[in-house]
Amino acid sequence: MMNHSEQIATSLKVQARQVAAVIQLLDEGNTVPFIARYRKEMTGSLDDEQVRITADEIARLRTLDERRAAILKSIEEQGRLTGELREAIQSAGALTQLEDLYAPYKPKRRTRATVAREKGLEPLAMLILAQEGGSQPAEELARPYLNERVTTVEEALEGGRDIVAEIVSDNANVRQATRERALKFATLRVEKVDTVADEKRTFESYYDFSARVDRLQPHQALAIDRGEKEGVLRARVELAARDWQPAIEAEYEPNIISPMVDQLVMAVEDAADRLLLPAIERDVRRELSDKAGGHAIQVFAVNLRALLSQPPLSGHVTLGLDPGYRTGCKAAVVDATGKLLDTATIYPHEPKNDWGGALAALEEMVNRHHVTLVTIGNGAASRETERLVAELTRHRAGTVKYLIVNEAGASVYSASTLARKEFPNLDVALRGAVSIARRAQDPLAELVKIDPKSIGVGLYQHDVDQGALERSLDGVIESVVNNVGVDLNTASPALLTHVAGIGQKLADNIVTYRDEKGPFSSRLELRQVSGLGPKAFEQAAGFLRIRLGSNALDASAIHPESYPVAEALLARAGLAPSTPPGERKPALDALVDAQRLEQLAGELGCGLPTLEDILEQLVRPGRDPRRDAPPPILRSDALKMEDLAPGMILKGTVRNVVDFGAFVDIGVKQDGLLHKSQIPAGTVLKVGDIIDLEILKIEAERGRISLGWADRG
Repeated sequence: MMNHSEQIATSLKVQARQVAAVIQLLDEGNTVPFIARYRKEMTGSLDDEQVRITADEIARLRTLDERRAAILKSIEEQGRLTGELREAIQSAGALTQLEDLYAPYKPKRRTRATVAREKGLEPLAMLILAQEGGSQPAEELARPYLNERVTTVEEALEGGRDIVAEIVSDNANVRQATRERALKFATLRVEKVDTVADEKRTFESYYDFSARVDRLQPHQALAIDRGEKEGVLRARVELAARDWQPAIEAEYEPNIISPMVDQLVMAVEDAADRLLLPAIERDVRRELSDKAGGHAIQVFAVNLRALLSQPPLSGHVTLGLDPGYRTGCKAAVVDATGKLLDTATIYPHEPKNDWGGALAALEEMVNRHHVTLVTIGNGAASRETERLVAELTRHRAGTVKYLIVNEAGASVYSASTLARKEFPNLDVALRGAVSIARRAQDPLAELVKIDPKSIGVGLYQHDVDQGALERSLDGVIESVVNNVGVDLNTASPALLTHVAGIGQKLADNIVTYRDEKGPFSSRLELRQVSGLGPKAFEQAAGFLRIRLGSNALDASAIHPESYPVAEALLARAGLAPSTPPGERKPALDALVDAQRLEQLAGELGCGLPTLEDILEQLVRPGRDPRRDAPPPILRSDALKMEDLAPGMILKGTVRNVVDFGAFVDIGVKQDGLLHKSQIPAGTVLKVGDIIDLEILKIEAERGRISLGWADRG
């Protein structure tokens, strides 16, 4: 049997020693980002995803080991643990295998078989299972087992069959073989519950639905699960006899010359109908739900990573608008650093319809604060508000642009403890406008303040395992935050919380220290923060940036532990740490050209991967990887549904990616659907991508727009 390192290495297609190094580092209290970035020599340069998968897998395997040990202990205490059974349990690689093996020994509630055993009928059950030949009929073979609690032959045979049925159903080989066949060939049939109304016809596609379980799509499984929870749908798994009978007959073959053959056949049919198939149905449904839930979590994680990785629109004084009808549109102006400058409430829409007054108020705010960007939340009244902003920006010769942003979660942030602490005297509704303004300036810094499940880029996110979803999304946020890096002197507690080695308490302590002592002048000053010990400093320091600090290297992703190497490298190139990054490249290139990197790394006392990272950071310190992505589309005029026509080519921004395609913002009220059949083979879309599209079909009355890929050549 492979050890854990070998198992994980096989699935990752890497060497076992690499995985073993990661496991050792994790056990020593190191974080995933730190291991991936600063321990490449030990791990053989495994990336963030590989390290994170290793962390998840070793936790799963150790949990499996704990269950294995508990099962072995339980069976041993019963005095029923054989060498063969011990070996089977120790070699089981999945929880279902373990539970199948444990099923015959697992303490049960009182069953029909339990009652029959108490009546002394187990030897009779063994006769049925033995299927030995003989001249005596079954009734005569059962007669010796009559007693004061078993008064008739039929009662004895029935009790014997009950015991056999449980033995057959609990057989690990039978369960595994039947489950495997069911997961391939069973049919899931779904129907509507007649007595329950589905007023919005949400589940209409499943009123009369059937599919082989191995062909069921994840979104279908999740929709059916939700329909059942709401009482609208009823689903069942059907498995043909040809798919379960061979599994039982391979273990318990009827012998036509045995007087007990009919008893075995009846017991097997009872085992299948009453025990085995209902259990397998539960297993299949659980497998479908788990698989679909895992897929949904993965979709959410991919979309969230893309959303958090959107390039910041820095340098803009921004006016954020949270649209609304009766309660008005909330407006907030923030400066280029996100500091709140001004707020207002305007009423351009029904019932007040003060279009002129709203336009004048916006004009005044734009002029007074020199606003260059307007961001509009994409909720109710969004497109009506867009027309107002388009009128504002249309004649400004490009000096003011606007952008529709995803406002999901803004209301959650507005009512949060964090928002109350940040803006204690600001109305809840106006806090949402501030969030909408900041989302364009720095999506990552703003979105980390919100529960990721509220951001709205998922698929049935409220129906999946919430613990697994939270772990996955937290991992995505941690990965992106540490990949980008965090400005130690401006970051909010919410952002600092996701830095490797820093939790909520340390984040609060860092901000408290900063408020009391002023900006940090160096990374080393972090050691003076209350509660931040050597381990936390080691994990966090490389991901924290200090601009214009006492040490120029503090603005880079070079870890303080590698400063001596970086300084020695600069000295060899005739440079100083204070030399501007833009002036370092020629001298460093000349140094590298003159000497092999491997030799240079050896002389400097570091590994090759670390040296390569240091060289990159010396030339481009603290480079923000988000800058590599295309910037959002900024607009100065609005489109209406009536402006669209089939065949029109235009640009759009991907807002959400789901199993059946992508929803794309093309500048009108309704996002269009780019069906997966329209996406070229091999093309992987992500949230925030800017793509060229063709209008295929417009259903104005239904608010639907079908899109095609504009360039298929």
